[in-house]
Amino acid sequence: MESVVVMLPSLGIGHLISMVELGELILTHDPTFTIIILLTPAHYETKSTANYIKNVTSTTPSITFHNLPTLPHPPDTSTPFFDLVFQISKLYQPIIRDTLQTISEKSTIKAGILDFMSNDAFEVCTSLNIPTYYLFTGSAFGLNIMLYMRTLHEKVSESFKDLRTYIQPPGTPPIYSLDMPMTMYNRNSNSYKSLLSVSENMAKSSGIIVNTFAKLEPKVMKAIADGECIPDGPTPPTYYVGPLIRDNSGDNSGDMCLKWLNLQPSKSVVVLIFGSMGKFKKDQLKEMAKGLEKSGQRFLWVVRSPPPENEKGHEFALKEPDLDDLLPAGFIERNKEKGLVVKNWAPQGEILRHESVGGFVCHCGWNSVLEAMHNGVPLVAWPLYAEQKMNRVYLVEGIKVALPLQMGEDGFVTAEELAERLRELMEEDSGKKLREHVSAISESAKAAVMDGGSSRVAVAEFVESLKSVRV
Repeated sequence: MESVVVMLPSLGIGHLISMVELGELILTHDPTFTIIILLTPAHYETKSTANYIKNVTSTTPSITFHNLPTLPHPPDTSTPFFDLVFQISKLYQPIIRDTLQTISEKSTIKAGILDFMSNDAFEVCTSLNIPTYYLFTGSAFGLNIMLYMRTLHEKVSESFKDLRTYIQPPGTPPIYSLDMPMTMYNRNSNSYKSLLSVSENMAKSSGIIVNTFAKLEPKVMKAIADGECIPDGPTPPTYYVGPLIRDNSGDNSGDMCLKWLNLQPSKSVVVLIFGSMGKFKKDQLKEMAKGLEKSGQRFLWVVRSPPPENEKGHEFALKEPDLDDLLPAGFIERNKEKGLVVKNWAPQGEILRHESVGGFVCHCGWNSVLEAMHNGVPLVAWPLYAEQKMNRVYLVEGIKVALPLQMGEDGFVTAEELAERLRELMEEDSGKKLREHVSAISESAKAAVMDGGSSRVAVAEFVESLKSVRV
C-alpha cells in the first residue's frame, strides 16, 4: 500500500500555503509519499484559495486536496473568528475520523500533520494510532510560549489581563502581560482553554515542525531543546524547516506594483501591507496618509475599507475601498510621483523581493516577517491582532529586526510618529545598522534552504522519522 501523509491546515490561505510548502519538501526528499490535504469549506478569500489549490494540483500531482463536506449544523458565524476556527475543528471530528478510516483502507497513513488550530483532530488521529505531528506556522518564539503555557497556567493564578506585570518565558525577552495574545487574556475564556489544550497535546505529539530557521532564533531554540518549556516531561522532536514561503517566481511583470517599483531608485521605497485580515478605521487611514506625506519617503501602500462596526463574523470580507472618502483630499494626486496606493491586495512576496524596496511597515504576522527576512528588508512593527503585539516585542528586542511604533492604548499611531520612524528607518544610522543586520539574516535564510543547509537537514530527519514508523 502507498505511504500517505495527511495534513489538516487551518482556515486562511497563509496556513494552507505553509502546509503545501511542507508537503512539497517531503516529496522532494522522498517522492514515494502521497500527500492528502483535508479542507473544510473556506470562510474567506475563497477565490484566491481556489486559484492557489488549482495551481498546486496541476504542478504537483502527488499533493491532492480532499474537500470535507459542509457541516449539517454549522456554527454561528458571528462567533469571534478565533473561537469559530476551533469550533469548526471540533465539529468536524466525526467526519475526519471517517475520512481517515476510508483513506487507511487503501493506504498506510504514516503521519497526520495538524495546524495548531486544527487541534481537535489530535484526539481523532491518536485514537486511530496515527503518529501525529504539528506544523507550527509561527516562530520558535511563538512555539516556546505555546509549550510553556501549561507551566504559566500553573504558576500564575490570575488572568493576563489583570496581571499588569512582565512574564519571562525561557530564552525570550520579558513580555508585558497585556502584550500577550488577546486570546490568552482571560483564563476562563474559550480561546484560552483551546490554547491550553493545544499546549497539552503538542507536548504529547510525535513531533513539531516549525516555520523558522536555525540562525534566526538560536536562544529560543536552545531553551526548547534543553526542555525548559516542558519542565515536567520530555520535549517532542522539533524540526526547524523554514522559511516556508510561497515561491512566486513566475512572470508577474505586468503587475502595476512591479511596474511602478521598476521606476524607483534602489532601496528607496517603504511598503505598507498588513496581512490578509489587516484593516484600519477611517481616522487611522487619514492619519497614515498624513504621516507618509510628512516623512518624504517613497511608498507603496495597500489600503482596505475599514472593518464594519458590530459585524464580527465578516471581519475578513473585502469591499472595494473608496479612496476619495478614506484619504485626505488631493493625497493621491500630490504624491503620485513618490507613492502608489493599491486597493485591497498586492503581490507581497514579489514586492519584497524587488530591488527598490528598502523597508516594510508590517503587522508582525510571521509569514510576512519571514518574507521580509528572506529578502533582507528591515521592518517597522505595527501589530494589529492575534499574537502580533507579542511578536513586536520579539522582533524589536529579541532578534532586533524591527523599529517599534509608539501606539496609543487603543492602538492609534499619529502621523508624526509614523513619519519619524520612516525617516529613522530610511535615512538615519540606526536604520542603516538595522538594514545591515537584516541583510546578514537574509543570507542565513537562503543558506538554510540550500542543499546541506540546516532546514533541509531538518526536513530529511523528519522524513526519515516517517519512514521508520511502523503503523
